[in-house]
Amino acid sequence: MLNSTLHKLGRVVLAAGLCGSVALPAHADWDKIHQSGTLKVAVYEQFAPFSDRNTGIDVDLANALSAKLGLKLKLLPFPAGESLGDDLRNMVWKGHYLGYGPADVLLHVPVEPQLMNENGKVSIFAPYHVETVRLVRSVRTMPDFDGVDSLAGKTIGVEKVSIAGMVLLGEGNGRFRDKVRIFESAGDALAALKAGELDAVLANRSEIEAAFRDDPAFPLNEVAFQRLPRAGWAVGMAVRKDDQDVARMLQQAVNELRASGELQAIFARHGVHEQLP
Repeated sequence: MLNSTLHKLGRVVLAAGLCGSVALPAHADWDKIHQSGTLKVAVYEQFAPFSDRNTGIDVDLANALSAKLGLKLKLLPFPAGESLGDDLRNMVWKGHYLGYGPADVLLHVPVEPQLMNENGKVSIFAPYHVETVRLVRSVRTMPDFDGVDSLAGKTIGVEKVSIAGMVLLGEGNGRFRDKVRIFESAGDALAALKAGELDAVLANRSEIEAAFRDDPAFPLNEVAFQRLPRAGWAVGMAVRKDDQDVARMLQQAVNELRASGELQAIFARHGVHEQLP
């Protein structure tokens, strides 16, 4: 299972290690960051609408955080590893054995007790969004929706190795399996829906909203699957465990961005409705 799935769901952590070792770098406490004049922020690559080719919600948030703290931004985009534990090690507390990282803070980390318990070298805090899975359908071919049974006989698109794909393929002992189409990305599935090739797509709400921007021809619906957390999962940020001053400064900055409406505006620029934790 790829970390793209784990990152979107934020419920499971796989054990997978990279070979090689490096010396543990000095902790970047707030005084050192302030003296450097730069905040190093790690974001995921190919993770639209949050971060993709140096644009997205998390990229805008990184810029807003650095500005709030009176610092320049150094963005560190990176590809997701095999597990969230890998990402936390490579981008937060140790650095990749190839010499990339660590950053001062990693964005879009699931604020999840199991993940916290299994990664004692980091602090995970400041939830700034709640992600959920939703169904988006074509009104033309699927005018009504009344629960899971409405999916019978409909062609549904999902991203490969995603929580949406897993729950849909596994629902009712695979009763929808023959009508599910697998795509490389949620963006590809949503494009196929726009083109009239599908009846619906199951994907993360943020991905759907960024693609359709409240188009009434493609409404969203909640779908109750047994294996899906209906309340969704919160995402926040992570710093090294010892960098509590850094965490406090970042938490204060997030609080101010939310209070001023700037955080909501960042989401809105990308067509996404901010879901508060």
